[in-house]
Amino acid sequence: MSYVFQPAPAASVPVIGRAERFPVRRIYCVGRNYVEHAQEMGFTGREPPFFFLKPSDAVVVVGEGETGAMAYPPLTSNLHHEIELVVAIGTGGKNIQAADAQKHIFGYAVGLDMTRRDLQGEMKKQGRPWCIGKAFDESAPIGPITPAAQAGDVTNAEIWLQVNGKDRQRSNVSKLIWNIGETIEHLSAAWELQPGDLIYSGTPEGVAAVVAGDTLVGGVGGLGTLTVKIQAA
Repeated sequence: MSYVFQPAPAASVPVIGRAERFPVRRIYCVGRNYVEHAQEMGFTGREPPFFFLKPSDAVVVVGEGETGAMAYPPLTSNLHHEIELVVAIGTGGKNIQAADAQKHIFGYAVGLDMTRRDLQGEMKKQGRPWCIGKAFDESAPIGPITPAAQAGDVTNAEIWLQVNGKDRQRSNVSKLIWNIGETIEHLSAAWELQPGDLIYSGTPEGVAAVVAGDTLVGGVGGLGTLTVKIQAA
């Protein structure tokens, strides 16, 4: 097959203990999926889950033990961090029941859903899509994927983020409003999941702004840490 120009290489993420990499197809994100975070964003209750997408090439892949670099994005003066447990899909399907979701999971990783909060907020006010606040270049840093069999009990794992050595976010995955199985059930009713899909499962309370020069270190129990430095544009 020939192309009018050379296609960009597929985005991919390293896998702990394996030479093969995990090719990224789509990035799905769950909004407001921890109660305390929903409250700090002005919402309450267990609302139906909702989703947004990021392009696959938004990933900033950070190898084990490395410090990744993310450029401070344009058009914003209010860049927020959101630490998340990322679920990597290895077996596709649609209308997956929550009880069967584990069969479709390849592994887990630590991720950051970086957000241009001012742009997102402005789009919300105008009733417009807020892709510009969420789906920009380098908006999805991610660490290596740990295969599910090696990840331990991620459903009860601590999730945390520090900025320049000080706590910003600290919670537990058990506090998800919609747990991993329920999220996959709802998501697969709207889209047919495929191998290579990543699901950013939501962030706990404590989201706040970062600036160029800040170093973010976050983790999920059993999955190691993700370190990202924000660099000047």
